[in-house]
Amino acid sequence: MERDERGYPDSLWSLITEQGWLGLVVPESEGGEGGDFVDLCVLLEEMGRYLLPGPFCSNVTEGILPLLEFGSESQRQSLLPLALRGECIVALAQLEPSAMHDADGIQMTATPAGGDYILSGTKLFVRSANVANYFIVPARTSAIAGRPESGITCFLLPASADGLTIHSLDTMGDDRQGEVSFDGVRVSQGAILGSPEQGWEVVKRVGQYASVAECAWMAGGAEAVLDMTVQFVTQRVQFDKPVGSFQAVQHHCANMAIDLDASRNITYRAAWQLAKGDDAEYETALAKGFVSSAYQRICELAHQCHGAIGFSMEHDLQLYTRRAKVSELAFGNSDVQREALARTFER
Repeated sequence: MERDERGYPDSLWSLITEQGWLGLVVPESEGGEGGDFVDLCVLLEEMGRYLLPGPFCSNVTEGILPLLEFGSESQRQSLLPLALRGECIVALAQLEPSAMHDADGIQMTATPAGGDYILSGTKLFVRSANVANYFIVPARTSAIAGRPESGITCFLLPASADGLTIHSLDTMGDDRQGEVSFDGVRVSQGAILGSPEQGWEVVKRVGQYASVAECAWMAGGAEAVLDMTVQFVTQRVQFDKPVGSFQAVQHHCANMAIDLDASRNITYRAAWQLAKGDDAEYETALAKGFVSSAYQRICELAHQCHGAIGFSMEHDLQLYTRRAKVSELAFGNSDVQREALARTFER
């Protein structure tokens, strides 16, 4: 799977589509299952437990949900049925070379040209870029005037657009991120997602969906790490007794359980806020900041308990540790989330 260009088998994607999971949070009137964001997080927690490969999480949170919330009637009618059938994958292309997650980081330009826009710039660490059919691209349609959040417009454009190139990036989690370059890409006004000059609202909302979804994924992975650690320490014998009988090892497992339970609770608090349709800026920053660090701590303690075997490529623990680092960085690590959390106190 790590050497596969797509990163997941077609048979798995077909099974996900057949189960209707892509439409889990889509209203029945739009052809979906009529579930909510909490339902999605329950599913993602199980996917994270088994490190399920593929673009499911990014496609739902960065594609299907924004289409539902911000897409025009034309955009929804043309793309949503394809997305629900697994025939259209949409990815958010936000991060730029500055690696800034706030509005100041959006420096890519969209210059008006005869009723259209010309996009020029580069986006980095785009999830599922190698298989995406469409990208949501925030760019500046006017210069910063006071608030950096103003003057940003989101565009929904095909990956096949002239002047758009994709370069795969190798990551420690083998999660198929990419660099997307725009060299004079022309798009029409019909490609605008949401309202012109109000694109940051789209980016902020997608960030909340994707961050909390990633927290659910991390909670599932963390539970898998705890389970494999408890199983190992009850079977591994040293000095004629299981290493799990030693107090230091027991304390490690207890601390892992505390972090796991706290992660799950704080994640579903944020998920409930989003399911109600409310703004969840505070809850998202709180969850992503805590769970990102907690998953790291759980993996580190698991390695302490496993010893040398946990660092071998033949053992599954290293898969979770590598993916934990990727999940931590997605949509801002703990430091970025603390800053975002602090900003909510200023309002």
